[in-house]
Amino acid sequence: MGDPLEIQTVQDRLSRLNELTEFTENCKNQLNDIFKTLGWSMDYKQVTEAMEQCPYDPDHRVPVRSIEKHKAACRLRKMGYSAEEQAEMYDHSICYENSSVRTFTMDKSTQHQVILQARSAAPLMRMEGVFWQGQYSGQPVDVPQNHKRAVCDLTVADRLALYDHVVSQRKEAASSSNEDLYVDLVSKLQKDDEQNEPKTHLELMAEMRDYKRRRQSYRAKNVHITKKSYTEVIREVINVHSDELARQWREDEDESTRSEHSSHRRRLNERRSASSESHNSHSKRHRSRERSQDRESKKKKRKKERDSRSPSDHHHERKKKKKKKKEEREKEK
Repeated sequence: MGDPLEIQTVQDRLSRLNELTEFTENCKNQLNDIFKTLGWSMDYKQVTEAMEQCPYDPDHRVPVRSIEKHKAACRLRKMGYSAEEQAEMYDHSICYENSSVRTFTMDKSTQHQVILQARSAAPLMRMEGVFWQGQYSGQPVDVPQNHKRAVCDLTVADRLALYDHVVSQRKEAASSSNEDLYVDLVSKLQKDDEQNEPKTHLELMAEMRDYKRRRQSYRAKNVHITKKSYTEVIREVINVHSDELARQWREDEDESTRSEHSSHRRRLNERRSASSESHNSHSKRHRSRERSQDRESKKKKRKKERDSRSPSDHHHERKKKKKKKKEEREKEK
């Protein structure tokens, strides 16, 4: 028989092995339940995909299928744009895919060349109403991708120079696209009429152009009224408003002149009334003087008459007065 200690150790090992097998089986069952709920399978085969290194960060290795998207995001990140600013940016090229609008792509070197050309054409000293050379940026700046960077990185003169460049490029593109419509095709049309050959698309467009012009000339002689540009319409609106303002200004002037005339007339009337009042008061004083003089003259005459009479006459008059007073008293009784 063996040693009892060895038998006990073997049994302990077997019991621990059984416990580990039960634990692994439970873990496998739990994993199978999780995969079933997620719809996954245990038989996964890893497919090796081609990777490419990012040109902006050598530590980045990205799959080939998403390298362009990673390049755009990594370039903006290197330029200092945050994740919030990148989320607000949109690719505007999608809007011009199926349209005839011509777009312009501006890179760093082209932007710097445009600014340098505008700076060389600007005056050296500061002048009123014109940007001078000190208002342009001398160092090349990255092309801004949003309005905030355009305002912070570029000056007002830089933005105006870029705007003028884009407008000039657009005009050149429009003129080059319309050159074929202004070609003199009279000789070609005569030759084609003689040879009875089928007309090209360019010739048909020229004929349609002439036909539309002819119809328009017969339809409306007053083209300057029927078809007006935006500038002409705005000019008419400005003229109407300026005429209205001039009319109101004239009315205000007329009212002011009327008020001045009325105030002047009022002053004249006041002066006239004051002079008439003074004249009336003077005439009243003169009349009162004349009356007082008449009274005094009458008193003097009476006095002279009294003095000329005798004392008997005075006594007789006194008696008469007494009799009259007595009679009046008796009548009152």
